[in-house]
Amino acid sequence: MAKAKPFIKWVGGKTQLIDQLDAQLPAGFGKWEHATYIEPFVGGGAMLFYMLQRYPNIQHAVINDINPDLTTCYSTVRDHPEALIVSLMDLQTAYNALHTEEARKEFFLAARDRYNEKNLDPIENTTKFIFLNRTCFNGLYRVNKKGLFNVPFGRYINPQICDPVTIRKDSELLQRVEIMTGDFEETFPYAHANTLFYFDPPYRPLSETSSFNDYTKEAFNDAAQIRLKEYCDHIHKAGFKFMLSNSDCKGKNEEDNFFDVLYEAYQIERVWASRNINSNASKRGKLSEILVHNYVETQANAHAEKNQLDSMCVAEDVSEHNAN
Repeated sequence: MAKAKPFIKWVGGKTQLIDQLDAQLPAGFGKWEHATYIEPFVGGGAMLFYMLQRYPNIQHAVINDINPDLTTCYSTVRDHPEALIVSLMDLQTAYNALHTEEARKEFFLAARDRYNEKNLDPIENTTKFIFLNRTCFNGLYRVNKKGLFNVPFGRYINPQICDPVTIRKDSELLQRVEIMTGDFEETFPYAHANTLFYFDPPYRPLSETSSFNDYTKEAFNDAAQIRLKEYCDHIHKAGFKFMLSNSDCKGKNEEDNFFDVLYEAYQIERVWASRNINSNASKRGKLSEILVHNYVETQANAHAEKNQLDSMCVAEDVSEHNAN
């Protein structure tokens, strides 16, 4: 049976890290009653779709992003999946009918120019967004200081522009999701009782040339990272749980303690991810990322303690049997 999954490619997407992220969720999360799940930086939505399928106790979810074109995509997939599929199929048919790279590049540039006019209805805007995402270089989403999409043509031979199965599955899950467009701090009023926030903000660059966080014309610099930490403090004091992903500065430079100092009051774990966005293949590979949370008991250590207890019980049974 097909599962819901991200309908777009997204740099820093969490698909490959899902198991590691799941292990670091609060112990017993699946038993929380009337759970609320909030993602203030939704991005490609890999964690969102996983959580909604894995944990049916999530009765309410809220996603947010400052990029209105991205949130329009989510709203369109949720509310108008069939109209979107028709529009994408038409575009895919027209694109695949072109047999030279030059013709496809011209088609791509014309679609990019049309998208950057910023006056499209939600169906056409989302169609162009997904088309550009599937045909641009490395699936990047990057804009210039004017907020215009400027990623070059990607030279894919036969990209899948329309994925009807995924769109329909995602639409089903998104029916219980509230979609916001704005600053991450605007998500706080939606937290109630058993609420988990998961933050996947634009990552802090590991070098001056490795920044791929220009998803909007507003830069997410160190001041923004500090403001996000202060928002996490606010969440913690209110009694809610949070988990946060970011780059591991120490993995690149042992002396760079930015996040270790910033989040020293919380639990900091390190997980491993493969990153393939560098145009130089020799610079691709595994990188550590940090995972911060404001609770001690995770699903991983609760599982380990249960296994240890089970082993102790088995050993006691064997000992008692041998004694008899």
